[in-house]
Parts: sequence; structure tokens; C-alpha cells
Amino acid sequence: MSLSEQIMADMKEAMKARDKVRLNTVRMIKSALMNEKIKAGHELSSDEELTVLNREKKQREESIEEFTKAARTDLADETKKELAIVEGYMPKQLSEDELEQIVVNTIAEVDAKGKSDFGKVMKALMPKIKGKADGKAASSAVRNHLN
Repeated sequence: MSLSEQIMADMKEAMKARDKVRLNTVRMIKSALMNEKIKAGHELSSDEELTVLNREKKQREESIEEFTKAARTDLADETKKELAIVEGYMPKQLSEDELEQIVVNTIAEVDAKGKSDFGKVMKALMPKIKGKADGKAASSAVRNHLN
């Protein structure tokens, strides 16, 4: 089942269950995917869909951070629920050990020697972990191994 089909099915299910948070979140995801499809001018590939999901996830994480700073726990809690729904559509995240192993392999693959090769390692690493690991965690792991 494609992501679009899954979203449509989940939207119908949320309507029947009268789950407003889930329905609104799924609608936002559907809207973001549709906007990206129109912008691209073609059906989205799974990588493009993943990029849209990552953008939605990041927006919610930033919102939670801002709401927490402003002491708006009500909005932060609501956004955390939305974030959980968005994460449900994303591929399984890599564990720290799996990420470390991919970083070590990539460093060996590009024959990186030191800090100056950071960009080269990241360029080779990011396509491998796209949607499966956080970019901040990946860059931190690369820095640790290149030091």
C-alpha cells in the first residue's frame, strides 16, 4: 500500500472514530503531499514523500520546543500527539549502534582521514540514512569518529 493510499484509509478511519487530532494531522500530511506533488508536477517518489514527512516532523519538533519555552504545555501536548502520528508514517528509525556502524562503514568507504573530510563523509552518509536517522545524530557520530 502506497503512502497516499495509507493516508486516505487512515483519514476515513479517523473520521469514523471521530478522532479530531488524528484526522487533522492526517489532513495536514495529505495537504503537504498534494502541494509537493503540484509543485513537482508529477507523482511523488517514495524518497520525495519521505522528504515531505521529514519536513512535517521537523516542523512539529520545532513547535514543541517553542511551546515549551513559552510555557504553553497545552499546545506542546497537542503537538506531541501530532508528532507521534507523523512518525507513524515514517520508516523504522535506526538504533544508535546501527547508525554508528553505518558511519564507520561510510568513513572507510570514502577513505576519510580527519575533520577536513567531514563534508565528504556526510554527503555519502545522508542518502543511506535518509528518513531513518536524525541528521544531528549522524553529524555528531561522524564528528566523534573523525576526531
